Amino acid sequence: MMDKVQVVSEMVQRHLPDERYYIVDVRIKPVSGRMRVEVLIDADHGLEIDVCAAVSRAVGAELEEEAVFEDAYVLECSSPGVDFPLQTPRQYAKNIGRQLQVATTTGLTLEGKLEEVQDSAIQLLVKEKVKGKKAEEKALVVPFEEIKKSIVLVSFK
Repeated sequence: MMDKVQVVSEMVQRHLPDERYYIVDVRIKPVSGRMRVEVLIDADHGLEIDVCAAVSRAVGAELEEEAVFEDAYVLECSSPGVDFPLQTPRQYAKNIGRQLQVATTTGLTLEGKLEEVQDSAIQLLVKEKVKGKKAEEKALVVPFEEIKKSIVLVSFK
């Protein structure tokens, strides 16, 4: 039998309204004696709560119909949220122009404005302090394979 994450992912994909919507993550884990199915979806233009509700109802009905889980489970369908790390190139593209904090696999933590998203990397505009001079902006290319975690920095200015 197929992996349950794959089964749920395929169900979610079938119920997304159109190609502007995409799956960010599907997780299945035991919590308090039952399975929790977490589905995170997003959209290029922002995700409406009505879409989450419609996808949740459709996937829930299909899970029941196909008896994917033998025991009780909880299905949660939502957007990743502002504090959730970016995971897909589409999420990065959606956030061009925003400030990111990027932790790399080499141990560096970078903060800068997301300027560009390429097939295999992102470009950040970071401020680099030079002793005795004003901070200069420098473009850095960070390959996706070197990104451990990226989050959007929210400013309330």
